[in-house]
Amino acid sequence: MHDDSFLYQVAELYFVQDMTMGAVAERFGISRSTVSRMLSEAKSRGIVRISLRPPDHPPDRLSRRFHETFGVTAHIASTQRSSHSGQRLEAVSRYAANLLVDWVEDGSILGVAWGTTTSTIAAHLGPTNAQDVTVVQLNGAAGPRTTGAGTSTPLLSTMARAFNAELYPFPTPAFFDLEETRALLWKESSVRRILAVRSAVDLAVFSVGAFQGPVLSQVYTEGHFTQAALRSLNENRVVGDICTVFIREDGSYADIDVNRRASGPTPSDLARIPRRMCVVSGRHKVRGILGALRSGAVTDLVIDDLTAKEVFDHLEPPGPSANV
Repeated sequence: MHDDSFLYQVAELYFVQDMTMGAVAERFGISRSTVSRMLSEAKSRGIVRISLRPPDHPPDRLSRRFHETFGVTAHIASTQRSSHSGQRLEAVSRYAANLLVDWVEDGSILGVAWGTTTSTIAAHLGPTNAQDVTVVQLNGAAGPRTTGAGTSTPLLSTMARAFNAELYPFPTPAFFDLEETRALLWKESSVRRILAVRSAVDLAVFSVGAFQGPVLSQVYTEGHFTQAALRSLNENRVVGDICTVFIREDGSYADIDVNRRASGPTPSDLARIPRRMCVVSGRHKVRGILGALRSGAVTDLVIDDLTAKEVFDHLEPPGPSANV
C-alpha cells in the first residue's frame, strides 16, 4: 500500500500532465504494472475521480431550456422533420406510456383527464405488475349530445387494466349548464367520495386541448360548445384547456366564466398533486402549452422535439426584415 502523497503524484503525472505509464514508471524507478496498480488504488481511495459528460444533443438543450424558463422537467420525444401531426402524437404518447410504467408504483393514485392524447397514451400501455393502484377520472365527459361513456370509458378501462387498478369513473357533465347545479352535485355523498379520491392523486396525466388545428381536442368535437360559445372563448383570449378548464396564454383562468361550470380540477388544484404530466404535440397547441406551463399546472412536460422548438420560436419571433 502506498501513501496518499505518492499516489497523488503518480495520478497527477498520468491524468493531468498526460504522461504515459512508462514515463511515470521511469520517473519514479518503478515498473509499469506498479503504476497501473497505484492508479487503481488512487481511484479506490477517492484521490482520482472520473466524471463523464454525455454528448450535448439538441433534445438535451431543449430540456434544459424548459427547466430554466418554466421550472419543469421536459421529456423530449425525437421525431423526423417531415413527421405529420399524427406521427408526432404517436411519438409523445409512446414516450409518456413508458414513463407511466416507470412512475406508477404500488399504491399509486393515478388521475387521468380524458381526451385524444390520453386515449392514445392508453393504447400504448401493456400489462404491468403494479399492485394496489387506483385510477380516477379527473373530469366529467357527458355533454348535450353524448353521455361521454364512449370517450372516457375505454381510456379509463385500459389504464386500469394496465396497472391492475381499482377504477373510479366520474360520471358528471364536462360542463354544467348552471354553476349552482355543480355546487349542489358536489355536495352529494357519492360525488364527494370520488372528489376525495381525486384530491389524493399523486400522479396526474393530461394534455392541452385546442379548438383549432389538425388534431382537435375531444372537448371541441363532442358537442359541448356552440359556435357562439367558441367565439366567446376567442374573445376572452382563451388558447386551450387543461382538464376542461380554459386558460389564456399568460396562464390566467380564474376570471373566465365558463370555468365555474367546469367539472375538472383547476391549475391551482392540479398544483397540489406531487407529479403532473402534461403530454402534448403540435404547432396548433403552442399557445396552450405556454398557458399550461405558466399556470403552474405542470411538473413534467412530454413533448416532441419539433413542437418544443416551436414553443421557443413563439417566445422569440424573428426580428424585422432588413428589406423593410
